[in-house]
Amino acid sequence: MSRIGKKPIEVPAGITVETEVASVLVKGPKGALTVSLPRGIHVERKDGFLVASRERDELSALHGLVRSLVASAVHGVTKGFEKHLDIVGIGYRAEVKGKVLVLTLGYSHPVEFPIPEGISITIEKQTHLVVSGADKQLVGAVAAKIRGLRPPDPYKNKGIRYTGERLKKKVGKAAAAAGGAAKA
Repeated sequence: MSRIGKKPIEVPAGITVETEVASVLVKGPKGALTVSLPRGIHVERKDGFLVASRERDELSALHGLVRSLVASAVHGVTKGFEKHLDIVGIGYRAEVKGKVLVLTLGYSHPVEFPIPEGISITIEKQTHLVVSGADKQLVGAVAAKIRGLRPPDPYKNKGIRYTGERLKKKVGKAAAAAGGAAKA
C-alpha cells in the first residue's frame, strides 16, 4: 500500500486543475505546469482536494510518485520554489544582464550562463544567488548546473555552494607532509 499516494492534495483558491486521461494541468499565479500520468494511475478532484488512485496494487510505487509530483506542481504554482547559492572566493561575483547570468569565477574569462524560461535569478550582495521558479525539478537542475561551473574546492573552500552546505576542508600536501615528518 502506498501511504503517500493515499494522501489527498489540498487545492488552494485561485488554482485551476484540469485532469485528463494521461496528464494533469495545474494553473496558478506563478505559471502553469503539466504532470504526465502513467497508464493505470488516475487523478480526480473531490471536494476541493485532488485524489490519486491506481488500478492495480503493482502500481503502488508510481501511485506515490504521481501524488508527490502533482503536490509539487500545486505548491509550485502557488508559492514557487527557490534554491540559495553562495559564491565564495576573492574576486568571485555574479550579475544578471538581461536573460544571461554572468559569473566571474577566477577563470581568464567571465562565464555566461543563459537563464532558462520559467526561472528567475536574483542576486544579493554580488555573492548570493537565489534561483526561483514554479517547477521544482527545473529549479534544482539550474542550481546544480550553476554550482557545477565552479564546485567547492575541498582545499581552499572556494567556489559555488548551496547556502548552508557543509564542506569538509582537507589539509594540503605540505601540511600532511609536515605532520608525517613530526610523527617519525
